Amino acid sequence: MCGIAGTYRWPDGKAVTDRLTETLAHRGPDGSGTYAHSLGDGEVHLGHRRLAILDLSGTGAQPMVSEGLVLTYNGELYNAPQLRAELEGAGVRFRGTSDTEVLLEAWRRWGTDCLPRLRGMFAFAVFDERTGELVLARDQLGIKPLFLLRRGEGLVFASELKALAAVTGGSLEVDPAALVASLLYYWVPDSRCAFRGAEKLPPGTWLRCRPDGSVQRGRFWDLREVAAEGQERARAGDLPDLAAVVEESTRLHLLSDVPVATFLSGGLDSSYLTALAARDRPGIPAYTIGFRAEDARFEAMPDDLRYARQVAERFGVDLREIEIAPDVQDLLPRMTYHLDEPVGDPAAINTFLICSAAREAGVKVMLSGMGADELFAGYRKHLANLIGVRYRRVPAPVRRGVAAAVDRLPVATRRRGLRSVRFAKRFLSFAGLPEETAFRRSYTLYDREELIGLLDPDLAPAVDDVLTEHADVYRDNALDDFVNRMCLTDARMFLPGLNLAYTDRSSMAASTEVRVPYVDVEVVRAAFAVPGARKIAGRQGKAVLKEAATTVLPREIVYRPKGLFSAPLRAWMSRDLAPLVQEVVHDGLLVRSGFLRREALARMAAEDAAGQRDFSKHLWHVLTLEHWYRDATSKAGHHSPTSTA
Repeated sequence: MCGIAGTYRWPDGKAVTDRLTETLAHRGPDGSGTYAHSLGDGEVHLGHRRLAILDLSGTGAQPMVSEGLVLTYNGELYNAPQLRAELEGAGVRFRGTSDTEVLLEAWRRWGTDCLPRLRGMFAFAVFDERTGELVLARDQLGIKPLFLLRRGEGLVFASELKALAAVTGGSLEVDPAALVASLLYYWVPDSRCAFRGAEKLPPGTWLRCRPDGSVQRGRFWDLREVAAEGQERARAGDLPDLAAVVEESTRLHLLSDVPVATFLSGGLDSSYLTALAARDRPGIPAYTIGFRAEDARFEAMPDDLRYARQVAERFGVDLREIEIAPDVQDLLPRMTYHLDEPVGDPAAINTFLICSAAREAGVKVMLSGMGADELFAGYRKHLANLIGVRYRRVPAPVRRGVAAAVDRLPVATRRRGLRSVRFAKRFLSFAGLPEETAFRRSYTLYDREELIGLLDPDLAPAVDDVLTEHADVYRDNALDDFVNRMCLTDARMFLPGLNLAYTDRSSMAASTEVRVPYVDVEVVRAAFAVPGARKIAGRQGKAVLKEAATTVLPREIVYRPKGLFSAPLRAWMSRDLAPLVQEVVHDGLLVRSGFLRREALARMAAEDAAGQRDFSKHLWHVLTLEHWYRDATSKAGHHSPTSTA
């Protein structure tokens, strides 16, 4: 796992690549390297920051140059041993044991045809000195990031957007439409970028730059096709052995020459992975979090720590507990800097603090249960949307009466939040809507009218564009299974746009690699070969994964109430962050610039403070957006993680 960067026929390419690489230092503190080559009237420069995981010797250093090919690569290939054996059988001789060298030789032998054969997470650039071509590629599911910027015949790329912002001297303009999307979702979808002109290479694709200035793009993996093939398998009764697939993926994800640990929240996904990992690595460390007692009580959070301790004791895991009582006022600008784009999920703080603690203890690699909820329908929204289908059959007058009664209930008292009321209000906000609209409303922050009412009126067309994009992605499939339609949309939007993005950026800020065994091509293939009725059975989400997990875990862990990898937002908003909320509402840059309407924001803050409605998530995202916007529009902002100028 590393940071990669480079330029292709870009003015002042060497200085730009040096600066890019320096900005990515936290992603790879174990080493750095650069490469230069003349190219007609221009040059190509590649940079690399190394976090040494496999082959800690110098033979794993990058950029790796071998017989006319040059590679700068970020990621891990879990099937590198198998590919290596195949290449050796074809006569290839290796100098070291790194997966980087395996990737380089696979590229030499198969070119872009090697890409669908790679099982892992990756973003890389490979340059061919003979043809002068540079190819960029990104893994099938978007686990690893790759940002790029094209100007004329030139191109610059990097693992992080802040690196591109740093080398363009503040000339990148904020894209208001991307900020509109971030307000709706509380993250920026992978199809958009917070700065105009910059873009994210889409998952499962490659881009080739040629010396004549032409650019070619190709797709080597398509989730829609995988889902359609899965549906055919399910119809044929060819159901996967999910326990075997997850077990194999977890074993492969333990490939490392340095210590590995796991996240252990005490929920199903992390408990299952930890139990499987402990079979291969007895005594493996696991990290878990707890919150200040008063925060957890106010938020009515489940006691996940109890379950984490139970799993650790049963499987001989070395459990390390971290209490999250952060100085959020101090952490907010730091996290905003590291997250690159406006991301309003406080779970990013949890990831950063866990990875920081692990790194201090000498751990470089962590396994996470990320992705299981998206692929196996484990979120409350999935079950709620299924219930919504039945709710829409209830006569309209009855529904109106229920809605009016629930609307009058408070979501919090002075001492604690009322979770059941919050859930009821949330459910009624979307349950009566058509399928795609209901699904969108079940996990986004605003409906169309609310969002337009919060923004500069001139941005109304951008709101409609963002909503149309969601509808297009949701409908762009051949599935006749409602649950799998939701899972596919999550795997295409929610997973890469939010969860994988904040996991990569938060962990790399702490110079730590997080691996996601559920977000593996073989697990994904298996997931879409499972009918929706096996994913949600009765009121039970992730039913098929729970069946698989009972081969390893005790039933009281498998069938416990769902935990939350989140943070006590309501407690933070009502205490630690209350003054900051008022400052941003009344005198923030977003309000002063006209992007947000002061009256609408003030009304939201007042209703939240009174316990009338729960806007804690909305307001947290406004705070992250404010800090991001200040940095993005100030000249000093690109250089300092703590700048709030």
